[in-house]
Amino acid sequence: MGLLTIQDAASRCGLSEPTLRYYEEVGLIGPIARSSQGHRRYRDDDIDTLQALACLRAMGVGIEDMRTYQANRRVGHAKARDQRDLLLRHAQRVRAEMETLRVHLDYLEAKAALWDARHRHDADDESKANERVQGMLPLLGEVLSR
Repeated sequence: MGLLTIQDAASRCGLSEPTLRYYEEVGLIGPIARSSQGHRRYRDDDIDTLQALACLRAMGVGIEDMRTYQANRRVGHAKARDQRDLLLRHAQRVRAEMETLRVHLDYLEAKAALWDARHRHDADDESKANERVQGMLPLLGEVLSR
């Protein structure tokens, strides 16, 4: 592929140019090669690293865990258990977020059903929807207090 400009690298990995500069500044990537004019030039392995970081970022992994991930990645097999544990910890966090979102979705749908019944002047459906909403309040309160 050759060397890519920062614009091309950003486009290829889905991160912004300021993010690429920041990741280099905090040591997540680099040092990045420079042209004779001092412009960054990204190699294939830089792009691979940036794509991995973009995936971690998209999943809500913070800078410190990205730094740990990168350090472990450089060590290789000897840090496989640590990599697994780091990723499983984030998987658990995502699972909890999904459960929270499921409760939010159920509540919103129940409230929409309540208002739909009111809109249709259907007292029976309104009563059923209200019971569903009221039954969800303890779970919603639990989720909101996390």
